Amino acid sequence: MPTYNNQNTREFNISKSTLQTITKPRVEARAGQPYVYIPIELYLHEMDKANELVVEIFGWLGRKGVHPNGAPFYRYWTIGDTKEKFKLEVGVPIAGTTFGDDRVISGTIPTGKYATLVHNGHPDLLSDSFAILEEWARDRDIKWDIELKMEKEVWGGRFEYYLTDPVAEPNLNKWTTEIAYLIK
Repeated sequence: MPTYNNQNTREFNISKSTLQTITKPRVEARAGQPYVYIPIELYLHEMDKANELVVEIFGWLGRKGVHPNGAPFYRYWTIGDTKEKFKLEVGVPIAGTTFGDDRVISGTIPTGKYATLVHNGHPDLLSDSFAILEEWARDRDIKWDIELKMEKEVWGGRFEYYLTDPVAEPNLNKWTTEIAYLIK
């Protein structure tokens, strides 16, 4: 099990120029949250396509006069890799409900208990944080909200919240990402 310093973070030196820190996992209750999203299916090497959708959603919100109420996120329904597609939503929380259209859809982030941690560092290194959160949960017998559908695990709530504004901080090594998994 990982050990944490007195600030409840764990540090990893990936190289001389890259440092990532990961906060100690915890469980927190969250209320449902309205959001808008664009669904996408893609392979790991196509993740830039998902990144481009964040700009599109913020443009849509601006045109509709709808204000964001939190950080943009990816909501994963199924996990892919280089051979299987990820099924995910690129979303942004909003203050109230709104109607979507043919491209941008409205939804609600599920109410419930979430296991969370914060990853400080390059988003390409999130796999370390996933592993820590999953090991931490396994050690506590915490089960994720996952259903098996057509031999595929479908998540009820697996989120990555991108807390850093890329315009204000273009250095990906300084980005902060919150990971949140809905508990069954």
